[in-house]
Amino acid sequence: MRHNITGKQHNSKQCFICGLKNSSGLKASFFETEGNELIAKFTPHEDHQSYPGRLHGGIASAILDETIGRAISIGAAEQIWGITVELSVQFKKPIPLNREIKVIGRITSQNSRFFEGSGEILLDTGEIAVIATGRYMKAPLSKIADFDAVENEWRIVEDDNDPSFIELPG
Repeated sequence: MRHNITGKQHNSKQCFICGLKNSSGLKASFFETEGNELIAKFTPHEDHQSYPGRLHGGIASAILDETIGRAISIGAAEQIWGITVELSVQFKKPIPLNREIKVIGRITSQNSRFFEGSGEILLDTGEIAVIATGRYMKAPLSKIADFDAVENEWRIVEDDNDPSFIELPG
């Protein structure tokens, strides 16, 4: 199924998930789709393994948490931040290293203070490896952390290889 990209979300300098200068991080890119889903792309390496050749389950949980939590910002005029209240993860298949992985997140419900979402990690075969659901509290960044966007290099990083669509099975 073709998912047309409508926007790209910010990366930072040191975040484990999206930090482009974090030598051990995932360096994930996040793409907003016309279907109001967020698709993250990343390639796990040996620094991210648990059993040899397999992505650590905690890292799989972290990328799902980040992708679902970021989905609340799709199409938003201002940055909306979520604080994870609850995350439930089900592991279906091992995730290999050194292959591009796609993560999909979406919002399933929300009110003025909270939102809920779901997501999946897809293998390059199209099989679902991990599924998750989460509940998040909305908060302005100033209530969460002392954050300087310039110092943290919080920006949208355009790349010539950024897709105009992402093809996913199903």
